[in-house]
Formats: sequence, structure tokens, C-alpha cells
Amino acid sequence: MPEQLWFTAILNRLLASPVTSLLRALHIEPRYPTAPISNSFAMEVLVFSFLLVLFFLVRSRLSVDRPGALQHAFEGVEGFIQGQSDEIIGHHSEGYTPFLAALGFFILFCNLIGVIPGFESPTAIPVVPLGCALCAFVYYQTQGFKHAGIGYLKHFLGPSDPTMSIFIRLPLALLMLPIELISHLARVLSLTIRLFANMFAGDMVTLVFFSLVPLGVPILFLGLHIGVSLLQTYIFVLLTTVYLSGAVSEEH
Repeated sequence: MPEQLWFTAILNRLLASPVTSLLRALHIEPRYPTAPISNSFAMEVLVFSFLLVLFFLVRSRLSVDRPGALQHAFEGVEGFIQGQSDEIIGHHSEGYTPFLAALGFFILFCNLIGVIPGFESPTAIPVVPLGCALCAFVYYQTQGFKHAGIGYLKHFLGPSDPTMSIFIRLPLALLMLPIELISHLARVLSLTIRLFANMFAGDMVTLVFFSLVPLGVPILFLGLHIGVSLLQTYIFVLLTTVYLSGAVSEEH
């Protein structure tokens, strides 16, 4: 039986049987049939539920005349992401802000939940950053096809200068195709490792100092952990915006 956080234990007590049945229906045999829900998944469920309640709360209190502090905070985040998108993507970036904001909020709260006693950061487990990276990868590729249609595939073939001879363009395209494919797949690996490594290291450093010096000193590392959480969220959203810019840029 794996070590479980208290919230994970509650979920396994309530949902172990249906989750195990679902996994077996998908031909996946859980390692622990009585506790198929892992700590990282439980923390993701908790973060998702919290964000859902928070979004409904903000939506129910939207006001033009008397905006509250929560509305100001969300409008500030939305304005920051929108301004960054305008600079990187261009004037047609408004439609991408909801995805980027939702991705940023999810990663941020997954990072920060680890500072609360009794919880841990799910982003310190490789599969969670990998899931976020795959979401970003699928999203910007989908938007590339949506924006340029089948012509988006030219993006993987290198320069498409019509004045260039076919005898130059064809070998260049054959050379650029595997390079571009590897480059795009490497983005998933880069996003995953960057987020996972920083959050895992932050959790380990905080845990070590809590075990060595339980009073005073660990507070400094908790502050550092919060700073790293904010920075890694910003970097993840920034890189996703850059990749999105390359996929929907007008020259495609």
C-alpha cells in the first residue's frame, strides 16, 4: 500500500472500487486495486475543484460599477497575459488568452499547494508536467491547422521562397522535416523537465531544511519555493505563447 495523503485516502475510500473497475475496463491493471488514486492525481482533482469554485465565484460577482478585489486580481492576470500575447503573437491573439490563463492558473496552484502542510505539489511528479506540456503541444498545433489549414504543414519544410529553385527547395525540405519534427517533440520534453525539475528540487530543499531545522530557517525556503512557483508558471505560459506565435504567424 503506498503512502497516502489524507485527501488521497478519502478519495480512495470513496472511489477505489469504481476507479479500479474503470481501469480494468481500459485493460489497465492498477498496482494497488484498493488504492488506485495516486497522491498527484488527488492533488490535481483538488486544484481543479478549487479553481472551478473560484471561477464560479468570480463569475457570480462580476460588476462594472463596483468590481471587488477578486475581480481586480483576475482582470490583472488576464490583462497581463493578453498584453504579453499581443506583443508576441500580434493583434489576433485575444482568442488564445482563455487557454493561456487557465493553463497558468492550473500550474500555479499545482505549484503552490505544496507549501500547505498535508499536501504536495503534483507538478513535482513527472507525469503532471508532461500532461500540461502535451496539452500545450496539442493546442498550439491545433491552432496552427485552424489558422492556416493544410498549409500549416509547410511550417515543417523550412523556407518556402517561391523564387528558390525546386532543386534547392526539395532537398532543403527533406532535410528540415526531421529537424522540425524533432524540434517540436523536444518542446514537450523541455517544458516537462523544466517544470518538474524545479518543483521537485524546491520540495526536496524545503523538506530537508524542515527536517534539519524545524523552526525559522525553513520559512526562507518556503518563500523561495513560492518565488520558484511563480517564475516557473510564467516561463511555462511564456514558452507556450511563443510556440503558439510560431504556429499562427501570418507568414504561414
